[in-house]
Amino acid sequence: MKTRTLGLGGPEVSAIGLGCMGMSAFYGGSNEGQSIDVIHRALDLGVTLFDTAEIYGPETNELLLGKALKGRRDEAFIATKFGINYNADRTVLAVDGSPANVRRAIEGSLSRLGVDHVDLYYLHRVDPDTPIEDTVGAMAELVTEGKVRFLGLSEAAPATIRKAHAVHPITALQTEYSLWSREPEDEILATVRELGIGFVPYSPLGRGFLSGEIRSIDDLPEDDFRRSNPRFMGENFQKNLDLVAAVSAIAADKGVTAAQLALAWVLAQGEDLVPIPGTRRVATLEQNIAATDIVLTAEDLSRIEAVFPKGAASGERYAAAGRSALNR
Repeated sequence: MKTRTLGLGGPEVSAIGLGCMGMSAFYGGSNEGQSIDVIHRALDLGVTLFDTAEIYGPETNELLLGKALKGRRDEAFIATKFGINYNADRTVLAVDGSPANVRRAIEGSLSRLGVDHVDLYYLHRVDPDTPIEDTVGAMAELVTEGKVRFLGLSEAAPATIRKAHAVHPITALQTEYSLWSREPEDEILATVRELGIGFVPYSPLGRGFLSGEIRSIDDLPEDDFRRSNPRFMGENFQKNLDLVAAVSAIAADKGVTAAQLALAWVLAQGEDLVPIPGTRRVATLEQNIAATDIVLTAEDLSRIEAVFPKGAASGERYAAAGRSALNR
């Protein structure tokens, strides 16, 4: 497994991590045994970065990951997140970055994961009612106490990143980034590179859409949250499907899958990027890992840009409830 470093002088992790969210939440029914098989296979193939969060389930994904890593903790670099939850009808995203919640949340995560420390602890969304300096200050106390090794932020604005980094070094920023979500190219990537912060793209396959395997909304389970995601709805679906078809043609020319080409594109955007695609299938995991060996030439990148330029995706990347907590 190829490796990359998170941030300037930060920890070394596998070039591709494993996003575990979909094993327990948001994408329909789950299968614990199958998910544990995927995690074990990832370990066997040299994946070290495993990403989860308190809200995934909620809480059940941390329990799953902890169970899967039992006896193999030393092989894994565990990242988890705190600070957001939904109300009962999932119409409002509640964000809590208070120092009290920092303290409450870490104890729960450590217990569910069955570990004495978390390697990377993210603030999942920025709390507008709590100064970021207060949140990160409380998180820094966890580093001093040995409960956390490194700190991260998710979906934070450049000014917030700077304020947070001034309180305690931020090792990684996690933000959605893929062929169809390229907003980080505006300011985020330049900011984290200036500060020596690693970048962890989540949903590098556009929540599975860029794989080309989702051909109809009926391919998704009835309780899959993507059914309410703007990019999967109405005429947006077909417009985005046309974009994926164009990318798939380029992938076919290179003898790789559309998903592998999309992951290779993310990896080609810089050695400081460590994407975390998720899957519930061993075969897909193996294909994703193989993307680290794909070399995209300047011509390849130009062809991809021509058929899938920045801003080409149709629809917002989140519904209103999710958008409200982005880029704070």
